[in-house]
Amino acid sequence: MADDRTADDRRPVVPGSGWPGDPASGATAVAFTAVEVERLAAGAGDTAELDARMSVCRACPRLVDWREEVAAQRRAAFADERYWGRPVPSFGPADARVLIVGLAPAAHGGNRTGRIFTGDRSGDWLFASLYRVGLAQLPTSVSAGDGQRLVATRVVAAVRCAPPANKPTTTERDVCRSWLVRDLELLRSTLRVVVVLGGFAWTALWPALARAGYPVPSRRPTFGHASRVVLSDERGGGLVVLGCYHPSQQNTFTGRVTAGMLDAVLANAAGVAGLGVAVDDK
Repeated sequence: MADDRTADDRRPVVPGSGWPGDPASGATAVAFTAVEVERLAAGAGDTAELDARMSVCRACPRLVDWREEVAAQRRAAFADERYWGRPVPSFGPADARVLIVGLAPAAHGGNRTGRIFTGDRSGDWLFASLYRVGLAQLPTSVSAGDGQRLVATRVVAAVRCAPPANKPTTTERDVCRSWLVRDLELLRSTLRVVVVLGGFAWTALWPALARAGYPVPSRRPTFGHASRVVLSDERGGGLVVLGCYHPSQQNTFTGRVTAGMLDAVLANAAGVAGLGVAVDDK
């Protein structure tokens, strides 16, 4: 029995089997191709259905193989833990005013815990900052069942599966785009600001915004820390897009990103969204 249980624990979490926060069930539709990703994303009636469908996607064979291999082999520090091993859904309320877009889940972070930016150093930085500026209820995010809640903020990734060497291909990015497009469409009535973490996510965002019907510039704006682009629509409203260096270990260890820099961008986002007061960089 012990051997069987160990083998089961090394497989990806079965939808609907009781993992905290699992949005899917055994009846959730699964995408196996890019065409099916586009169809199932477009047909999601709300963010709950969207999260469920993206969390069982199998459209990119390389990513499926990698995320499941990592879940089976595990890192020594987490050898006794069960890994999620599936695409990581978006996290946050359906009426978010702030959207944070990252690159992809970490192999031993989101791919382990089942929550984006959770269980790794980048997530430690992000959630601590979100808490400091009033956009998260807890200063940490360690597991899917830890009680963390975001305040009018939703966190997503350009690619929903952990990629080898943290480098998705352009094809994988493009296949995954439909999930991001639908997130943007469903948030249209409440969304006020998008914070983009890193150049990869910045590149991925603009075609997704265009497909979702947002008024984007004819030429893609240049990415940089604290970059700011305002997308005005015909009604006089607008969506603000803010660039932010990714809080990766490489960036935080070298000082390219400091806690003050991250706080400044997120506090600015909160201010734009009417959730706080924008602050200067530190």
